[in-house]
Amino acid sequence: MKDLRRYLVLKYVQYLVLSSSNAISTFLGLLGSLYTIIILQSAKVSSKSTAVLISSLAKADILVSVSVVSEMVVWTFDVSISSTAFTSALLQNLLTANAHISCLLLSCVAFEAYLITFFPTESRHLRTVKNATLTSRVIWILVTAECTLFQTDDLLKASSTSAPTRSPCVLLFHFSSTAAALLKSLSYFLGILLRIVNVYIYYKIFFSMSNR
Repeated sequence: MKDLRRYLVLKYVQYLVLSSSNAISTFLGLLGSLYTIIILQSAKVSSKSTAVLISSLAKADILVSVSVVSEMVVWTFDVSISSTAFTSALLQNLLTANAHISCLLLSCVAFEAYLITFFPTESRHLRTVKNATLTSRVIWILVTAECTLFQTDDLLKASSTSAPTRSPCVLLFHFSSTAAALLKSLSYFLGILLRIVNVYIYYKIFFSMSNR
């Protein structure tokens, strides 16, 4: 469990402390996720709701791996891509999806830690493997839908110049652009809110443990 705690600290720093990920934090995050996935396969780690959330958090770095490996293949072998704009947008959206999934899952872990600290008995029926699995799936579905909308918007922007006179395409472009802009604004403010909530939760937990 000490290794899992260190992994959570690493992820908190990567997604909720740093304003943006850099090469060092990304590399350490990928190594930590790989190590965590291996640890969670061990029979010594009990199947609890926290372990389910951490497992989903580690698997989210698969999106980063796909993006990094794709860029390395293109750069190393000088692979020509037919639709550079589409591919570039897709890789960026994968990184965005990873960040959003990670922030939400880290917030779920923080909330569970809050329940364990202050309401251990009352919250026992909430802190189940079934609920943790359902929460992880809902987060993945919502962020996948978000990523799909962003990718659709980027695709329509790239193709809007080739078919400017088609009214259905124009309407779809404006709808997609507006929805994507609103969702990006919502994601930005939600990210700030999650940072504040996480700081408050661990502030309460830290002083609660200190008083004990």
